[in-house]
Amino acid sequence: MSGPIGIFDSGYGGLTVFKEIQKRLPQYDYIYLGDNARVPYGTRSFDTVYEFTKECVFKLFDLGCNLVILACNTASAKALRTIQQRDLPPGKKVLGVIRPTTEAVDQYTKTNRVGILATQGTVLSESYKIEIQKFHPDIEVFQHACPFWVPLVENNEIHSEGAHYFIQKDIESILSQSNNIDTLVLACTHYPLLLPIIEQYVPQGITILSQGELVAKSLENYLQRHPEIEEICSKRKQLNFYTTDSAEDFEEKATIFFGKPITAEHIKV
Repeated sequence: MSGPIGIFDSGYGGLTVFKEIQKRLPQYDYIYLGDNARVPYGTRSFDTVYEFTKECVFKLFDLGCNLVILACNTASAKALRTIQQRDLPPGKKVLGVIRPTTEAVDQYTKTNRVGILATQGTVLSESYKIEIQKFHPDIEVFQHACPFWVPLVENNEIHSEGAHYFIQKDIESILSQSNNIDTLVLACTHYPLLLPIIEQYVPQGITILSQGELVAKSLENYLQRHPEIEEICSKRKQLNFYTTDSAEDFEEKATIFFGKPITAEHIKV
């Protein structure tokens, strides 16, 4: 039976990925689920992130989704593989945001030196390092955790002096690890909202990669390669948004991430 494509994130950040997916593939139905009541995931243990992510993925399955995208780097790093290997019912698929990014990174770097800017949880998981070196063993990966970037976005402090201070400091820290880094990956779905400021502190000649477009392109390719999945994705251009916290709060902040007003419903998982 056909159903919408599910998009899951621990909060709002996945909306930046969803925005690009919906722009590239507008014909499909989508359900977005943000687990805002239990955010942040980045500081939680692998086991906790796995349990929370699995609960939300199965809620999306219950809502009729056959394909779910984990539009969350922490969930992709800490839960995706286990869910794929242990938990999937027949005919259901779950994909993440890390692989599409790591597969494509060689198209952008000429020096084979890539920097990863991410949350503490994603950095500690080493997922980007492992995946990039699996696909592209010649690429050397440097990582730096940016613990203040998500709070800056969530508290609408994007244009504050504090934002400039922390972003400049973190950019300098990652670039100090190697003189030859020519590509920076924004490995958190909140970070694209900081892009105008990030660009001010990244030297010319360094490419900055946001995940949304890469994930959208990868999903389009995946659906072309798997017609059996594509056929069970419904196509009425319907969008539904759910949050485990206050729907009013979600609607207010979601506009910043999604780029247009949305209507959300509260849901229990």
